[in-house]
Amino acid sequence: MAVNDRSAGASDNSLDISTCGVPVTPQWKPFYTSGTPLHFKETTVAITTTPERLIATSPPATAADLGRKPHHINWRAIVPIVVGLLIASIPHPAGLAPHAWYFFAIFAGVIVGLMLEPLPGGAIGLIGVTLVAVLSPYVLFAPDELAKSGFKAYNAAVTWELSGFANSTVWLIFGAFMFALGYEKTGLGRRIALLLVKKMGRRTLTLAYAIAASDTILAPFTPSNTARSGGTIYPVIRNLPALYDSKPNDPSSRRIGSYLMWVAIATTCVTSSLFLTAMAPNLLAVELVNKTAKVAVSWGEWFVAIAPVGIALLILIPIITYWIYPPEVKSGDEVPKWAGAELAKMGPLTAREMTLGGLVLLALAMWIFGGDYINATTAALVVIALMLVLKVVSWDDMMKNSAAWNTLAWFATLVALADGLSKVGFVKWFADTMGAYMTGYTPLVAMLLLVLVFYFTHYLFASVTAHVTAMLPVMLSVGAAIPGMNVKEFAILLCLTLGVMGVLTPYATGPSPVYYGSGFLPAKDYWRLGAVFGVLFIVLFALVTVPWLALIG
Repeated sequence: MAVNDRSAGASDNSLDISTCGVPVTPQWKPFYTSGTPLHFKETTVAITTTPERLIATSPPATAADLGRKPHHINWRAIVPIVVGLLIASIPHPAGLAPHAWYFFAIFAGVIVGLMLEPLPGGAIGLIGVTLVAVLSPYVLFAPDELAKSGFKAYNAAVTWELSGFANSTVWLIFGAFMFALGYEKTGLGRRIALLLVKKMGRRTLTLAYAIAASDTILAPFTPSNTARSGGTIYPVIRNLPALYDSKPNDPSSRRIGSYLMWVAIATTCVTSSLFLTAMAPNLLAVELVNKTAKVAVSWGEWFVAIAPVGIALLILIPIITYWIYPPEVKSGDEVPKWAGAELAKMGPLTAREMTLGGLVLLALAMWIFGGDYINATTAALVVIALMLVLKVVSWDDMMKNSAAWNTLAWFATLVALADGLSKVGFVKWFADTMGAYMTGYTPLVAMLLLVLVFYFTHYLFASVTAHVTAMLPVMLSVGAAIPGMNVKEFAILLCLTLGVMGVLTPYATGPSPVYYGSGFLPAKDYWRLGAVFGVLFIVLFALVTVPWLALIG
């Protein structure tokens, strides 16, 4: 390309680019040498050409070449919105108020969002309850409520929106994360984990059975599976994966961490069904059965009814998980030897470890023996306060525990959303509709169908207690109205599913959010495993428990 200077000294200080004919004005800048300025022309040229004159010698620059990520449509964010809008666009079913149907559409969109995770769970839950609160006159309150004198929909909506944060189980889950933090900061969790690995770490399967055995031993005496599994088992096993170089939120999580976490949550769901006193909703269910169906269920009757399938499941869970969700590390002598050497390096227990150990024993004592005097959540908060006072952990440590705060947010908002399903009348309508379809079936078939409906509707609940309160009396009434139904057998079957249904979702029971928030169970894995084990549990339950109850009378 030729550039012609018309005249070095010309008054018309412009350059002509012969190929383009673009006039350019140069700038004169001084250059000093020995105190004497010499002037040189500096010219900036902008060239525009047409495609036919351009000869490309390299591929066109891509967005990646320019340091920008290519723009992609985030389908995971779009799908929940589409699901909600599609459901809302369908005419509401007969017998269900329009606002209840719209609420269900939002709830379904939130659940799909939690499955796909375009945002963290806490953000999805917050968006969900906020959307309901903004649209509350149309999705949360019935026309007769809105017509009441002095009723302010948006004020009432805020009370509902924040109600989940007043739920005791939500804070007990939060407490479990803080217990885990204490184990981590003091080193006690690592010490216990090293001891377990030293004694039982030659095989991953034996570690899994150690976890299952620990939960089973504690279950009869701890009427809170959140306290038992989330507050006692999880803080210890949370330290095991790192010993095998298995990290949360990382591909290495499948080395061993994912396997152990799933065994732990699946096991606690079974032990929660195995003993009447292993979970508070069991006791509530027995009371409701007594009031609604006039059927009394004792501790011994409960255990005898569930024992065959419950014990079988406890034996099978580590093995089945080993087959369908296998750990990459299966055995080896090196890690136990290394664990022994690490224990030697740690030396004797430190004062902070002993303090935390004492506080954990205090929490266990209050959970097991103090039920008549102190709530399980209050007991956990007492211990957390003592952890701060005794400097086991600092407030800054707690503030930096983002997993705990995220879980607190998403579970609290989900509790409010699940409660909203009952508030708008969706749950009662669903149960009544199912009951209407039971006519014409034999008592046994009707019993099995109602148990299945009761079990799988737990996808709509973020609390076993809420499920019991909303669904159990309705299902008992429907079953009792069927000619020839063995009401006691039916009532026991419904009650025995309360623990095992906790395996279905990441929000199904108290410990679920703890393990889901551990970083070792990604959303897609959790939902898939929940569906597989959920079906497995209820199938074995039906095949074993139903004939067993008929046999023992």
